Amino acid sequence: MEFGRVNPDDLSGIDFTLPPDHPQTGKVLSGKKAKTKVYEGCVKWGRPEWVGLIYPKGTKAADFLSHYAKHFNSIELNATFHQPHTRETIEKWAAMTGEGFKFCPKVYQGVSHWKRLKEAQAETDKYIESILGFGDKLGPVLLQVHDNFGLKSVEVLQNYLRDWPKEIALQLELRNTNWHTDSIILDETMSLMQELGIGFVLTDAAGRRDVVHMRLTNQTAFIRWVGNSLHPTDYIRIDEWALRIKEWIGKGIKEVYFLVHNHDEINTPVICDYAVKKFNEICGLKLDPPNLLTCYNKKTAFLMRKRCFLYAVLSFSFYYNTFSSLLPSISIIYILD
Repeated sequence: MEFGRVNPDDLSGIDFTLPPDHPQTGKVLSGKKAKTKVYEGCVKWGRPEWVGLIYPKGTKAADFLSHYAKHFNSIELNATFHQPHTRETIEKWAAMTGEGFKFCPKVYQGVSHWKRLKEAQAETDKYIESILGFGDKLGPVLLQVHDNFGLKSVEVLQNYLRDWPKEIALQLELRNTNWHTDSIILDETMSLMQELGIGFVLTDAAGRRDVVHMRLTNQTAFIRWVGNSLHPTDYIRIDEWALRIKEWIGKGIKEVYFLVHNHDEINTPVICDYAVKKFNEICGLKLDPPNLLTCYNKKTAFLMRKRCFLYAVLSFSFYYNTFSSLLPSISIIYILD
């Protein structure tokens, strides 16, 4: 995923602090703690570089999905974005996963990017007919419009959302920067989405902090988290998300989808393992973490120890600076070697 990518040398200078919840989030959540379902996963299962990491040595590509589903309980399905798939194929995929697994398919680009939601009903109907093959394993559908899909298309967008079948959960991602600067049009669209029960995707990427809006329009948080190949800041960001999810659980959120991307996907299961364990620790969950294979752990033991050390140093610096900022009358000078 290239969205929000920055030079690795610039990562330590970015303020990754999550913004406070938008006021609409407080209105959407009930305020009473409820049983929350939490799902975590990646965006692809067809990663040959995961053989020896989470897929056993010798695993064939045809078996990747069945092995993937042993480690994660959901997936953001990009395959449905790139090309249409038959219902037969969809049903086959569903059969390869266990009970409770959720597919979150992305709307076909022919609808979202080529037709730009305009006069796309026939293509949408065909798409929906195919994904219904997931049955009870169908999670929220991701509608990601083009980066240049701006405010002039607001009427097209709103009409499309009104026509979307209410029985199929939908989450919308808006990347164009103008949506996040024109509060009047955005508020109008968000009110409509809340009325229709459509969610507003939270995308946490280094180079686009405006899309980490912390604005929920229904009781499902759909978080697309973009990591930076196990950079120490990745761990700090996961820690903060764990605290925010805990807060939302206390306020009655029904579902959380935490879907992990990386610019280099080879290490995605590693940060997923950390995230699941941190969510379990902070939120009192009982999610099963990915089972990282021993051979991988041995190969990267030194690297992981080094990263953990850097993470500890960076965490100390982050919290030290935060505390220091609360004491404006005290001048604290420190030197980082």
